Amino acid sequence: MSFRPLILASALVAGGMALVSALALSRLPPGTMLPTHWNAAGQADHYAGAAHALFMPVILTIVTSAMMATLPRIEPLQSNLEGSAPLLRAAWAGILALFVGIEAMVAGPAFGWTPPGSMLLVGLGFFLIAIGNTLPKSRPGFFVGIRTPWTITDTDNWIATHRFGGWLFAGTGLAIVVVAILPMDTGARGGIVTTALLSAALTPVVFSYFRWRATRPR
Repeated sequence: MSFRPLILASALVAGGMALVSALALSRLPPGTMLPTHWNAAGQADHYAGAAHALFMPVILTIVTSAMMATLPRIEPLQSNLEGSAPLLRAAWAGILALFVGIEAMVAGPAFGWTPPGSMLLVGLGFFLIAIGNTLPKSRPGFFVGIRTPWTITDTDNWIATHRFGGWLFAGTGLAIVVVAILPMDTGARGGIVTTALLSAALTPVVFSYFRWRATRPR
């Protein structure tokens, strides 16, 4: 099992983003403020100086890629790692794509392009769909997947929870894409996205607990 293609891709993406950041910075007047954070409705709600805003996604890409490259080496359940490789690869590639999207959102104005706020929500939706499609293929581990005390210690619970979570993540991702595209009040969009994300994060944990309760010896 090799993650070298993703390590190479990470290096190329980080280098490309750094080049774009440097070029964008050279085109902006001193004192320019650029967005660094967006709310659940896709609206920019925090700004910083151009250099900070442009190069922060580059730094986060490097740090995150280093973490993702390290996880397979420190996973205690090495025997299960092969089964979780598709999920790890999907997560890694998806995170790289999201950082590229963030860089585009930040650097766009320097090139006369203001990306719509919905672009990040659409990217997040497709990321969740990709994760949902690979969740059922994973196997118990300490760093990849829906990790609860009941899934890590019971392979059947892990499989059932990740099948359920796969459908939930994919459905949540599709819902976010639709909500991002449809015209609606930004407050309503933010509320729907926040509720959908919290549901996707918490419901599988509750599911794994009740699955454990239903199957444990009495």
